[in-house]
Amino acid sequence: MRVAELSNRSGVPVPTIKYYLREGLLPAGERTSPNQARYSEEHLHRLRLVRALVEVGGLSISAARDVLGALDDPDKSLYKAMGTVEKAVVALDGEPSSDEVAHEWVREFVTRHGWELEEDSGVYATLVNVLTTARQVGQDTFVDVLDDYARACVDISERDLDWVMTAPSQDAALEMVAVGTVLGDAALAAVRRLARRHAAQRRTAPPPPCP
Repeated sequence: MRVAELSNRSGVPVPTIKYYLREGLLPAGERTSPNQARYSEEHLHRLRLVRALVEVGGLSISAARDVLGALDDPDKSLYKAMGTVEKAVVALDGEPSSDEVAHEWVREFVTRHGWELEEDSGVYATLVNVLTTARQVGQDTFVDVLDDYARACVDISERDLDWVMTAPSQDAALEMVAVGTVLGDAALAAVRRLARRHAAQRRTAPPPPCP
């Protein structure tokens, strides 16, 4: 198919497709003339994946390139792909806070749940910075909800892996890891807001009238 058809079928504008080609997110098509190329169904699938990562998942071009690189890695493994995707999703912007109380809270939290977490990781820095900010705005007790979050997320993570294990091939499983992590984070945030709204309505609703 020509680039115009690729655009029509994917819903991605031609200039954006050309941008993704320049950035290496989409492999080049088969050249049919100096100014023309032919694209396949594989290009269409990859373009839809790129769109999911960037437009819906909110990844930067650099992060999306890392995720796609993990999928294309000839030595790829499920565990390695998970690590790459998580690093791309939890991109560290700057250094973690120097708040020692927040650092200690995160260390205790991780130890309490028997997890392993490198202190130079984006996940560690994110937790430290979140708890530092909570302390700065006078919400020190926010740390108390982390254990409840952890228990809920353990079950969610098991469901994630159950879904990935339904993949018919390793390539499909790796793609599901990428899509599930990026889109799953967006979906989880939306579902959390929906559930919280329902819980708030339930708690604040007036009692039913007496019969």
